[in-house]
Amino acid sequence: MATRPDLDPELAALLADMPLRTTLDNETLHQMRPYTAGPIDAILDGRKIDRQDRPDIPLSIFTPAAKAAKAPCVYWLHGGGMVMGDRFSQIDIPLDWLDEFGAVVVTVDYRLAPEATGTTPVEDCYRGLVWTAEHADELGIDPDRIIVAGTSAGGGLAAGVTLMARDRQGPAIAAQVLICPMLDHRNDTASSRQYSGDPGVWTREMNAFGWNAVTGGADPVPAYVSPARADDLGGLPTTYIDVGTAEVFRDEDVDYATRIWAAGGQAELHVWAGGFHGFDALYPKAQLSREARETRTRWLARTLTPASW
Repeated sequence: MATRPDLDPELAALLADMPLRTTLDNETLHQMRPYTAGPIDAILDGRKIDRQDRPDIPLSIFTPAAKAAKAPCVYWLHGGGMVMGDRFSQIDIPLDWLDEFGAVVVTVDYRLAPEATGTTPVEDCYRGLVWTAEHADELGIDPDRIIVAGTSAGGGLAAGVTLMARDRQGPAIAAQVLICPMLDHRNDTASSRQYSGDPGVWTREMNAFGWNAVTGGADPVPAYVSPARADDLGGLPTTYIDVGTAEVFRDEDVDYATRIWAAGGQAELHVWAGGFHGFDALYPKAQLSREARETRTRWLARTLTPASW
């Protein structure tokens, strides 16, 4: 077994009751997919939220029932290794920001690998962002306060969409929030090698399956798909990145923040000691998860302060 950082004790105890895998294959993927959809009705229960679904994009818009004019917007991209999940997966994270800031939350379904490959998933996400910006007045959104956010694969797609918007001179993005993002198809960092060969939430072997599913083995892989490949990280909006010490994506995420700083950009980076991949999404009530979520929310509060606009 590779030497690796210890898990947070509370998270380790919770994880002990979770069935874990080392690898992922097409047969297992199709068995798992029905269980990775977000339980949206239970999450919305008791919340004063108006919901609108648009099948043509497809996306969903969640608006506070008592929304202020020109509200901030969180454009949410779900996780699932590029191969699982739907637009309601991990939706409790941005809905907390709806509660806290009166934000409109827009969440999009992108086509999943291996059925969709190459730039298709990130282009789907970009299309939804363009639609959201074009309909800002109709949705009551402040076009200067659109936050692109996502977790895991969604974090990687958020980074790709932000690069795309910069390069295409597309919608203005006020900030990007990348939660344990999946950024580098090369899958060959020290942290990736540490989390190989043993069962886990997301292992190096599972990561290889996800990346192979979306890239189809193509070389080179576009930077919009694998943002760590981008030559230039200049001109990006202010960025928040967080990740656990005990996971595959640790080193590629730290490197991405470092390269934003090197390019003259602003990024806030948090590396949570003992956190495994997606810990705060899986166990939001654990102490470390609460701290991670609260820290993210405080950063957003600073970022969305009217005086900064």
